[in-house]
Order: sequence, then structure tokens, then C-alpha cells
Amino acid sequence: MSQKLVSLNPDLSRLRAEGLDISIGKSRHLFIRDIPYVTSARVVKRGIIASALDLAGEATIPPETHVVFFVGEPPCDEHGSPLPGVSPNSNQPLGDGMIPNHQISRVPKTGPTPGKYPDYYQKIMTLVAIVCSPAQAIDPTATAFTHPVVVPDEEDDSVFNYIDTAATKAGIVIANRKLEGKKIAIVGMGGTGAYVLDFVAKTPAAEIHLFDRDVFLNHNAFRCPGAASLDDLNKKPQKVNYLDAIYSRMHRKIMAHDCFIDDTTVEQLKGMDFVFVCIDKGTGKRLIVERLEEWGIPFVDVGMGIQLGEDNTLGGIVTATTSTPAKRDHFRVRVQFSDGEAANEYSQNVQIAELNAMNAALAVIKWKKFCGYYDDVTREHYCAYTIRSNQLISEDVHEA
Repeated sequence: MSQKLVSLNPDLSRLRAEGLDISIGKSRHLFIRDIPYVTSARVVKRGIIASALDLAGEATIPPETHVVFFVGEPPCDEHGSPLPGVSPNSNQPLGDGMIPNHQISRVPKTGPTPGKYPDYYQKIMTLVAIVCSPAQAIDPTATAFTHPVVVPDEEDDSVFNYIDTAATKAGIVIANRKLEGKKIAIVGMGGTGAYVLDFVAKTPAAEIHLFDRDVFLNHNAFRCPGAASLDDLNKKPQKVNYLDAIYSRMHRKIMAHDCFIDDTTVEQLKGMDFVFVCIDKGTGKRLIVERLEEWGIPFVDVGMGIQLGEDNTLGGIVTATTSTPAKRDHFRVRVQFSDGEAANEYSQNVQIAELNAMNAALAVIKWKKFCGYYDDVTREHYCAYTIRSNQLISEDVHEA
């Protein structure tokens, strides 16, 4: 509940985004820990500021009091004299076994509502500055903005092992919620599939299913995000297990499936909200495409056609072809179901990490547009980047 209250209220979220170590106790007090202050002996120590939290349901309202509590010795100025407005108070239990030693009273005299803080951001930032400034006069490195690692509450159903403060800091929490509850699958965990995972693991997708039966080998290490160790390679892990182990450190709902998609396994894609098709084998791709169309599931197919030309210069294109229930007629024109027996440029299977990353980025951006996360005026269902001309084209537009 503590983290939920913080995420629901912009003033509390802003305090966390600034880097303060904030939490909400069961007694509904707002705690700010690790606050540097000066003792009467002119020693810099760390204390806790606590404020009663006034709520209307789960929304904060302007603080009713300008007083905060302080756990620690009396906070002083840089000369060791008690700060104005500090007085003893050990009669106010704060919950969780915590009792303050003092209280600090500071009435705001400026702003839109003199005498009253408009929100908790203004109140806490004002009091933190009052307490910390003397400490910084003695030790310029002393700071209350410690940016602690924040973990979800035990009862929190977050898909992350720690709080997404990037979304909070950027003010895009509501936009991120458009990605919540989505079950997505990545078929093929080669270079592009691995980069797709790298991107979607940072979203609040409800489940991320990985499908591949190949072993993670040396050449995979040079196409995937991150840096595999020699020990990693010597263990010859399955691709899905290797990537699952890495990205489960961040996202709790990654499901590794050590199998290819064929007639015996394709039913596992049923019920997905979106599928990333990151394989080059035409036979398997045809089966997946036919079933996803039958089940009305949107998907995006990624492709890369790179050739080695004169002077050992690489050229070619990177594509992302989207198919949704509203527009599928273009797909078979854009995507071939060949297994690459012929000596064409695709059968060379040239892959370069930055092109894998770009291929994955185009696919993930399209998925996010489909979810309403990104603005989408073009509504293209085919996007291609050409290396030689450095052009990005968008075609197969769906107007509706």
C-alpha cells in the first residue's frame, strides 16, 4: 500500500523522483530517512523526518499542519546552536515502534497559500533544506537525495522486483499503465528477439513468454544485448534459460519455453495479446501466422536482409511488418515463407547487433503504438530502414 500511495500522488512521487528515501508507515506517517543534520557538537549525523499524512481516500490533500517530527539529536546550525522552531517532543508515537525526539515547526510565509503548504512536496522539501543546509556547510558532500533502491510492497502485484522510478521521474506512469495486463510472446530468441526482450522487460507487461530451443553459443553473444561471460558460454545454456535468468532479475513474469513453435506447441500462443515473430524459417513462420490470424491475435514480424558488397561494405534493409485484425492483406506481399534454400541475401543470415537492436526497436515501438502508448498518425503496418540511403519508410497505412 505504501508504494501504491506514492505512485498515486504526484507530490509524493516527485519527492521519490528527486531521490529522497521516502516511505509510508502503517500509521500513515510519511517518513524521510537518511537526512543529514548537525548535532550540538558540530558533528554531521543522519536522522529521520516524519510528517502526518492527510488523505482523502488514497489522495493526498494539503497538509493540515506545518509541523514535522524528527528522530535524532536536536538538529542544529553549523555552529552547533539549535535551529529555530525545534522543540522536544517524545509523546507522539509514529508507529512501527518509532518515537520522535523533537518536532520542527516552520510556517510558510510565501507562496499561493501563506501559512499553509500547498502539498507534501513543498512541505518536505522546505524542511529538508532547513535541516540539511547546516550539514552541507560542514560537509559539502552531505545530501538527503540518496536515490535508494525501492522495492515493491509484499502485497503489491507489481511485475517488477523494484519500483520503476524512471516512469515516476518522467511523469509517464499513466501512459505506462496502457501496457499493463498484456500477455506477449517472443518467438525466436536470436539477436532481434533478445533485444525485443531487453525492451519489453522494462514495461509492465503482465507476462512475457519466450520460445526457442537453441543453445546460446558464441555467435549469439555477439548479437544479443549485454556481455556474456566465458563461463556462461561454457555452460551451453538454452537461449531461453540464459535470457530468462538475466531479465528475471528485473521482471517477475518472464516465462521460458524451451521449444520451437510447431504443430505440437503452437497452441501455446493462443491467448496472447501480442506476438513478436523473430524467426527466419518460413515453414514455422507460416504456421504461426496462420494460427495468429485465425485467433485474431495482432503480431509483428521482423526481418533483416544484409549483403556483403564491394570493399567488404555491408548494405541492406531492416523491416518490421505488423498484422492486426483490422489489416492483414499486405502481410503476404511483404513477408516470404521461404526457408532460405536458395542463395539469396537473406540465406546468408548476416546479423549485426546494432541492426538487431534497431529491428527490435521498430517492432516494440509499433507494439506500443498499438497499445496507445505512442502517438500514431501514420498508422503504418510496414516500416523499413535502408542502410545505404539512411532512409526510414512507412507504408501499408491503415486509415481507420
